[in-house]
Amino acid sequence: MLVLGTFNRKKGEELAGLLELPGMRIGTLADFPGAQPVEEDGQTFAENARLKAAGYARQIGQWVLADDSGLVVDALQGRPGVQSARYAGPTADDAANRRKLLAELADVPLEKRTARFECHLTLANPEGVIRAEAVGRCRGRITFAERGGQGFGYDPLFEILEYHRTFGELGPVAKGRLSHRGRAIEQIRPVLLRIFAEQKAI
Repeated sequence: MLVLGTFNRKKGEELAGLLELPGMRIGTLADFPGAQPVEEDGQTFAENARLKAAGYARQIGQWVLADDSGLVVDALQGRPGVQSARYAGPTADDAANRRKLLAELADVPLEKRTARFECHLTLANPEGVIRAEAVGRCRGRITFAERGGQGFGYDPLFEILEYHRTFGELGPVAKGRLSHRGRAIEQIRPVLLRIFAEQKAI
């Protein structure tokens, strides 16, 4: 079994759909009632992904694929960055985070609203040993208002320049092909297939 290191069901569904691992049972931390949140006190996406993968793997005794992702806005010197999910406060929801981002960029002109989504994936074995990592990035810019109701997080504000549409407008298939998570998963999928083929052979 491969467990996705998230309690967020929307993120779990997105990751599971992108992984396309036939014959492999995929779950999330929501399937393990005893799992406790791992403190994400790393300074980078890579550090947090490693903390989550190793920490959750040791807790539940399963292979864990954890991601740490976020939005990096050039005009905000890289914020929200690793604080993307908690940008408006520790209990903030997606809508509150988007409102704060728009408020901070209120006076920033279109040509300076460049940003990127970044995803770091880390795979840990049941003992918490890191076995694989991958990074994916996707560049775009922040719109002046929300557009589209699909996706989650900052998706309605993140415009892919070549398509003139936000992730909230593009839908899951196009987003999966273009997104930071999709690109990171493309890198790590062959490694996952090899590792789990080896496990079955033992």
